[in-house]
Amino acid sequence: MKPPPELPRLDRRDVLQAAAVTVLASLAAAWPRGPVRAAAATRSGWAAAWDGEAGTEIGVVAPQGAAALRVQARLSVPTRAHGLWAEAGGASVLAVARRPGDWLLRWHPDGRRPPQWLWIEPGRAFNGHVIADAGGTRLYTTETDLETGAAWIGVRDARSLEKLDEWPTHGIDAHELLWDDSDDSGTTAGAGPSLWVANGGVPTRPETGRQKLDLGRMDSSLVRLDARSGELRGQWRLDDRRLSLRHMAWRDVPVAGARARRVLGIAMQAEHDDPAAKQAAPVLALFDGERLRTCAAAAEATTPLAGYGGDIAATADGWAVSCPRVNGVALYAPDGRARGVAPLPNACALAVVDGVCWAAGQTEAMALHSAAGNDRRRLERTALRFDNHWVGLAPTL
Repeated sequence: MKPPPELPRLDRRDVLQAAAVTVLASLAAAWPRGPVRAAAATRSGWAAAWDGEAGTEIGVVAPQGAAALRVQARLSVPTRAHGLWAEAGGASVLAVARRPGDWLLRWHPDGRRPPQWLWIEPGRAFNGHVIADAGGTRLYTTETDLETGAAWIGVRDARSLEKLDEWPTHGIDAHELLWDDSDDSGTTAGAGPSLWVANGGVPTRPETGRQKLDLGRMDSSLVRLDARSGELRGQWRLDDRRLSLRHMAWRDVPVAGARARRVLGIAMQAEHDDPAAKQAAPVLALFDGERLRTCAAAAEATTPLAGYGGDIAATADGWAVSCPRVNGVALYAPDGRARGVAPLPNACALAVVDGVCWAAGQTEAMALHSAAGNDRRRLERTALRFDNHWVGLAPTL
């Protein structure tokens, strides 16, 4: 009898990767491919993530009457979603799992097409955000190499969601990224589109999930990459290395006697060891193309913002940074001067629609019509516990 052929030797990484592929394939096959319940076709309202009676979901909500929110469509997802992106035309939404995440999804709220799922390759994790380029042909995702901890941008085909290329972010814990299709942002020489990336800089390990490790090694930075090649065009850091850059928004800021200057607002989260320093830490940084600086928190001496900025939006007359740990939205002038805090329980998700900044709290929403936050419209409480982000799906509501 012939001896059995010798089997190839597998190292530990081969075994783990094979196991991961098997598990992800079974999850992908088993996970529901359609909405939890049928819904009328709609494009109005907000695409949002929440935790409801049916578990973790994404969906579309819209005002009903003068003071209520109604779910127009919904889809169950395997874990908490984080970043959302409304694709051109408004018929589809991209959603990505909260870090360290393993799924990316394209969903058509009108139900005319089945959801399109993608599970990330072994050894990588999604970091919670996805965007599309100006032409809608490429997607960009922030990711982490689970073995080295290095952060990467995944460049993906917009139709298939499959990865075409990947670029280093020159840091760790990359979080939100923004497209910039201006000829030149004024930061470095050379024209062409750019990707801006917020490297949160917080060390973690795959075996401990979201647990923060060795914060003395924090290295948060703002990075500008060439959107065609991934080449590094610039990198900036704050003096306070315990401030983690997380979410970003663009706005044009008026300049006396000159044309408006494009400024990047960045929401931050403090990671100081000293509780008092963490409580008093600022939550907003501004980058004007040359300098990255922090902005003092509103009424800092008596009403600290707990050093935690959840989301950021460029409003018609300034900036808004949600602060869920103090149950409010911090408001700022275009130059970063504090203008107070609009109260909203567990405020986090922000979106500007038709010039109005809408904030979602844990179970209710609020429109901020003025920079001072004293002209507000609330939508009644719902059974949904809204998550970190939402995005407008129509020019008017």
